[in-house]
Formats: sequence, C-alpha cells, structure tokens
Amino acid sequence: MAGSDELHYPERMITFLEGLWGDGFLSPGGADEVMRVIAGVDLTGLTVLDIGCGIGGATGVLVGAGHAGKVIGIDVEAPVCEIASSRLDAQGLGDRVEIRRVEPGPLPFDDASFNVVFSKDSIVHIADKESLAIDVFRVLRPGGWFLASDWLTSHDGEMSAEMQAYVAAEDLDFGMASPARYRRALRAAGFVDIELVDRNPWYRVVAREELERLTGSERATFEAAIGADELALQIRTWEAMIPVLESGEHCPHHLRARRPRA
Repeated sequence: MAGSDELHYPERMITFLEGLWGDGFLSPGGADEVMRVIAGVDLTGLTVLDIGCGIGGATGVLVGAGHAGKVIGIDVEAPVCEIASSRLDAQGLGDRVEIRRVEPGPLPFDDASFNVVFSKDSIVHIADKESLAIDVFRVLRPGGWFLASDWLTSHDGEMSAEMQAYVAAEDLDFGMASPARYRRALRAAGFVDIELVDRNPWYRVVAREELERLTGSERATFEAAIGADELALQIRTWEAMIPVLESGEHCPHHLRARRPRA
C-alpha cells in the first residue's frame, strides 16, 4: 500500500465526510454502494480483506448485510484504525472483525490468505496499479474475488488542466489510473472474469446534490462542524470536481476480477 506521514483524514475531515456521506463512510454511496460492489458474490462465512478500511463503515457492512465470516480491515493511518476498532466493537462485531494499521508497501499477508479482497475508494492512493494487482492476486485463494470501487481518470497520459486542478484541490495524493490501465494490470497479474463498471453517470448527479447541500440547505450545519474557512475549501474542491465529472474525465468505477481456480 502507498501512503505518507501526513494524515489524509484528520479529525476535521472525518467530521466533514461523515456529515456528507453518512456515519462510518469517507467516500460516497454508503452501505448501498458497498452492496453494489459485492453484488452477486456470496460472502457468507468467507474471509475478506478490506484494503483502506478507514473508520470501518464498509467493514461493518461486509460482516453485517454481507454476512462475511471474518473481515480484516487495514489502513495506514492509526487514528482511523482506532476509530474503526472502537465503533465495530460497540456494534458487537468485534469477534468477526480485526482492524490492523499497516505500513505502506506490499500487503503483509501470506499467499492465498483470503477468499475476497475488497476496497472502497481507497486504492486511489496507490499509484502502482500493476504491483497492486499482483499483490492482490497473491493473497487471494484460487477462485477468490477482487471486488473494489475506485476513482479513475478516463484516459492514460497527461490529465487535462481541469483535471489537474481538481486533483490539486483534493490534496490527497491521488494516484489515478484509467480503466484501460486497470484492465491491463489485472489481466497481466493473472485475473480472469474482469469487469469494470463506470459509475460516473451516478456520481455526477450525486456530486451536484452534494454541492447544493454544502452551499445551500445545510451550509450552516457544515460551517458549525468544521468552520467557515474549511468549508470554503471543500466547496472549491466540489466546484473543481463537477466539470471533470461532467466531461467524463473523472470516472469512478467498480472493479471486479477473479483469481482462476487452477
């Protein structure tokens, strides 16, 4: 996994994102989006790795509505791991969930450790998609699934000026890749049954609704939570994001691929 010493998600950012996206979630769509990512794959009793578990919202869905037998959630930031562990214990899920802080780099697990590797909008922070695909393949058991969502850019090569401005506004060390690059990386790693689903049509509508909440109906609530200056920064980020969602250059995707059984 990739990362840096600077926290991507300090307390004020967690407060803001949970207010926007729901308790436990640091990316859009909440539990519904988690269930869309895993749709059609029965997790009942399976061992799942949740890469970039954050504060545990998706992890809880995997063991709750998803009926996973055991989920190990990993993240590079100690504060979010502490929050995730505390909240999942409070929900009575501690016997089926383990949260670990890990160092950036290769996944610290033995070969063929998991039935499913899951991630929700976290691997955008990992720039080397080829090494990621190889590592995920390695820790999956034969027949296991990689099920993820991520924030992509529509093409290889240099981003447009508008996209560069958006990524700079996010200031989150995004390592965005194209759908074509993801497909190549997954295929080269040995995956089969590769599927990519473009979620841009969904999120470009949702993002406009989010901006309306930030600037209109809920502005006072967000200002009270994180302060006027911080809210102004977030509004500018959304204002930079919407044009590249509209153009299609920013294209969140669902990713799905299977390690062959033999």
